[in-house]
Amino acid sequence: MFERSRKGENALLVQPYPGPVDPALLDEFAELARSAGAAVVGSVTAKIARPNPAHYIGTGKLDEVKLLCEATGADLVLFNVALSPVQERNLEKALSRRVVDRTGLILDIFAMRASSHEGKLQVELAQLRHMATRLVRGWTHLERQRGGGIGLRGPGETQLETDRRLLQKRVEVLESRLEKVEVQRTQMRRARLRNELPRVALVGYTNAGKSTLFNALTQSGVYVADQLFATLDPTVRRVEALDCGPLVLADTVGFVRDLPHELVAAFRSTLSEARDADLLLHVVDAADPLREARIEQVDAVLKEIGAGEIPQLLVFNKIDLLDEGVQPHREQPVEGTGKVWVSARTGAGLDLLRAALAQRFTAQRLVGELRLGPVQARLRARLHALGAVCGERADEFGWKLQLDLPRAQAELLVREKGGDALEALLAAPAAPTYNP
Repeated sequence: MFERSRKGENALLVQPYPGPVDPALLDEFAELARSAGAAVVGSVTAKIARPNPAHYIGTGKLDEVKLLCEATGADLVLFNVALSPVQERNLEKALSRRVVDRTGLILDIFAMRASSHEGKLQVELAQLRHMATRLVRGWTHLERQRGGGIGLRGPGETQLETDRRLLQKRVEVLESRLEKVEVQRTQMRRARLRNELPRVALVGYTNAGKSTLFNALTQSGVYVADQLFATLDPTVRRVEALDCGPLVLADTVGFVRDLPHELVAAFRSTLSEARDADLLLHVVDAADPLREARIEQVDAVLKEIGAGEIPQLLVFNKIDLLDEGVQPHREQPVEGTGKVWVSARTGAGLDLLRAALAQRFTAQRLVGELRLGPVQARLRARLHALGAVCGERADEFGWKLQLDLPRAQAELLVREKGGDALEALLAAPAAPTYNP
């Protein structure tokens, strides 16, 4: 067995493909490699009609990859497919270099970018589950007996068995910690639900500009970079100055084609911001020639996490990068899904997006005048505490209040003692729903 290099900075990319070569596949994989800190020194494609059980690629292509490694000085070989543990181990032995598949590469990027306590736990858990079947690769010491010496002779336990047992214990510890974090996150989410503010989540393909749009709408300072998976940890902010009243906006992790199942499972609690949203702002890179394919890939992940049925508003971002002469526009909704064209960087079209959000949630708000008598002072105080009173005029009969509050919140007040005064307002027809 070879001594595994710890550098792994010079990477050779291997793109297996069953049919016609898609240059976009290799371009995206090269960007993933650079996001992980690797220097791409070369690439090779391999047409694979049926994967080789031992090495995934054929022996002839394996020899070609080895020669390219020697010629380019690559100490790391990245495969743009999911390799089995046996294939990964055999490739490392044949190439005498570290081999990482697509899943391992994305996990490594996530490990670099996670900054919150929950994000770090989720990434480590996903890595350990991925590593569990790969403990035998590259290290000969794992197969030696731990026993030996006086009082330690006998069957003993192999180092490999010890490592597996320790790994399983660590997995159990992480799962327990994540359960506690999820309880805390659920409590925070319930608090937002009690406020009954509309919940909107930004979703989309990685590097589509979600965080830039999030900053533009919330006046926040979320980290933004022109790289894949720049933002991992969800951020939630309140958006004010909308005609429909305030709402809660969540920025979530970007998606990518063939997102590893380990990550989908590990980040299920984080992605719950998307599952629990009233509306998804599906951010699309308008300048991406593969934007239609990106939309389909994001929709596939949304279905996988249980958010496929949530209403969407397609937001085509980066219109400032479109070719000259291509005019952005607003299109009629297709099967209930509207489209808005914006540039989060320049601010173009953001007024249209705010108007679309206001129209979408106006139907969920109760706006009107309410007459309250002196005996209903408690309800008046509750309405003021909720920030639902836009104006007030007092007379000898009590108060006349100008209200603007979520209809769901008004329904909760009606169920409380003294809240029946709101029933007449609730019976009035709601405003029309969003239809760009």
